[in-house]
Amino acid sequence: MENNMNRQWILSPSRQLTEEEKKLVWKKPLSHKISEQEIRVSNEIKRNWNNTEMKITNILLEGDAGSGKTEMAKALSANFGLPYTKVTCFADMDKSDIIGAILPVLSGEEQSQIDEKDVSYNFYPSEIVRAFENGYLLEIQEPTVIRDAAVLMALNSALEPDGTINLPTRIIKRHPDFIAVITTNRGYNGTRLLNEALRDRIQHVEKMDLPSIEVMIERAIAKTGYKDEQVLKLLANVIIILDETARANAIKGVAGMRSYFFWIDSVANGIDIIESLYQKVIYKITTDSDEIKILEESLSKQGIMEELDEISNHEKKNRIKML
Repeated sequence: MENNMNRQWILSPSRQLTEEEKKLVWKKPLSHKISEQEIRVSNEIKRNWNNTEMKITNILLEGDAGSGKTEMAKALSANFGLPYTKVTCFADMDKSDIIGAILPVLSGEEQSQIDEKDVSYNFYPSEIVRAFENGYLLEIQEPTVIRDAAVLMALNSALEPDGTINLPTRIIKRHPDFIAVITTNRGYNGTRLLNEALRDRIQHVEKMDLPSIEVMIERAIAKTGYKDEQVLKLLANVIIILDETARANAIKGVAGMRSYFFWIDSVANGIDIIESLYQKVIYKITTDSDEIKILEESLSKQGIMEELDEISNHEKKNRIKML
């Protein structure tokens, strides 16, 4: 059924991708479970794709780490049949990171022998330019960390529906298939509010949170192969409680789906459930003793630590019997 759904969202059925571009179209793993958000975004973009005035080409996925933003961006690549690529922003990005750079062309031997006047130069476009010109789905990760306003202005220009980018060698136009998916975390150190001009160019926004317990369990089974639903439900509850507690107490770390999957994988392979709770989840949130105590107390108040203890003791007894 999912394969049929994927085909219904192909945006440009007549487009012929190169062999290299075909390799860039994301292939969904068996562990991928389609979400309501993925269906909603795919439907919205497909519905207006041939309406020039209402076409959706810039999307924002905003949420905590581990909430599935990058997987969602990749899934859209698979649904739309577009090559996927990404750029990860950083604080000191400059305009060359947006458009590319002019660099000397020299072989290793030539570098020590040739005079500077004989050096030739080539322009090497950025990944943003490559996606913009060739019609790829581009994930722009964390533009909120960029400090230079001029860099943000250059990015704003690239996101205009009929935008152009001025390169040192030529001017390029936005390919009609180009889609920008901006992914950003909420409230992380070093991040700012998304620039108003950039946000104004976005036509669709999804607030990305941890999925429901049922979806967490479904994804975990597909990802890890572990099928004890009672344990899976308990561990999902732990992740949700720790995530809520961390946010309520301004603890900067995050408990998300990645922590959940790796914790389950440890438990499935015989690692003690409480020991791996710290290694896979709590210490990812914080290693500060006072903050750890807050997290532990939140679990104890709801009887979770007692349930984890019971499972831990039961598993230890089983291991002793096997010996």
